[in-house]
Amino acid sequence: MTFDTADAPAGPLDGVRVLALEQMQALPYATQLLGRLGADVVKVEPPKGGDSGRASLPAMTDPAGRRVGATFLRNNLGKRSICVDLKDPRGRDLVLRLAPRFDVIAENSRPGTMARLGVGYDDVAAVHPAGVYVSVSGFGGLDAGPYQEWPAFAPIVEAMSGIYEMKRTGDRAPSVAPVGALGDIGAALFATVGILAALRHREHTGRGQYVDIAMFDAMIAMTDIVTNFWSMGLRNGDLGPLIMHGFRAEDGWFVLQVAREAHFARLAGLIGRPEWRTDPRLATRQGWVDHLETVIRPAVEGWAAGLTKVEACRALGAAGIAAGPCLSDEEVVADPHVAARNMLVEVPRTDGVPQPVLVPGNPVKMSAAPSARRAGGAREEHRPPWLGEHTAAVLTAELGLSPGEIDALTADGVIA
Repeated sequence: MTFDTADAPAGPLDGVRVLALEQMQALPYATQLLGRLGADVVKVEPPKGGDSGRASLPAMTDPAGRRVGATFLRNNLGKRSICVDLKDPRGRDLVLRLAPRFDVIAENSRPGTMARLGVGYDDVAAVHPAGVYVSVSGFGGLDAGPYQEWPAFAPIVEAMSGIYEMKRTGDRAPSVAPVGALGDIGAALFATVGILAALRHREHTGRGQYVDIAMFDAMIAMTDIVTNFWSMGLRNGDLGPLIMHGFRAEDGWFVLQVAREAHFARLAGLIGRPEWRTDPRLATRQGWVDHLETVIRPAVEGWAAGLTKVEACRALGAAGIAAGPCLSDEEVVADPHVAARNMLVEVPRTDGVPQPVLVPGNPVKMSAAPSARRAGGAREEHRPPWLGEHTAAVLTAELGLSPGEIDALTADGVIA
């Protein structure tokens, strides 16, 4: 990975500036995505410890011997870091002086926290009416519900969405965080949509506004089948009559989905069971489910027993049947699609460990705005910033602070 982007093509958000008072993942993923699309993102961190994601595990150490956790490493590529103590009135004043120089001011603390520190929406709007102010929290700031004061991480709102209970079987405990930080990344994606919409609105009106994103809302949207299926009579995790199950191949498992009669007929032909097409037991979709374990699974797994999971999926795909292998972590890292689409970025470690840290690449590919990759003169990635790495440079360039003022604020612990 190179850190030289001076000659890189401008992204579609080139010129958009983001001041991010953020931590962990629910907002940092959104601002990182904006940065990957060309925005300039300045991250404001507390002097003591910085973004709480820096303290996560596993971790590496930075050149100063400080811990940099995995959550921070995968959500802060390309940003600049400044350390400002918002609890000090002078720190608050610095942020309010910076705000008018940015298009977006974003935070993801518990509702009310920024207002108590004097950098809430009303405070920023008073000095920067055209600013887009974004808040990401567990349960939202506008139209507050009963949970507004609850702290929240991704698994909390995932559980409250109903998807854990929908997927739980028998008396077993729920499987927590089965797909990583869906609650965080889901909220971040909706925050990104809200930011872009608010910027578009500002183009027409000249006015900024408050964008309020609740992680719980995002999960209700992303787990739509929970409430939608309930309203249509399905209960207790019933997904309706379709084949959407895992099947065993020679070297592992693959997932097969068949939800249409034409696809079932193709499956029957592919695995050498043409008689299924006229079998009265399998004449309906409910019949597929009723006879899944006694008829369909033995036949599918018997056909796949001499195939690898990838070979089985390739054959199914060629027949127009949707299937995908269940990949291990190592298999994902080595997957040819992941390589072709530049979906893993290597961040070299600074603590002597040879294996670089792998961070997901930019999933937004645009023909006229090259994504982060090595070929074709495309934009390259910057490593995550060290804590406070850009404090003096940003405050000097943006606010015109002199070296003496920087030294005095540093000596007093207002900046670091």
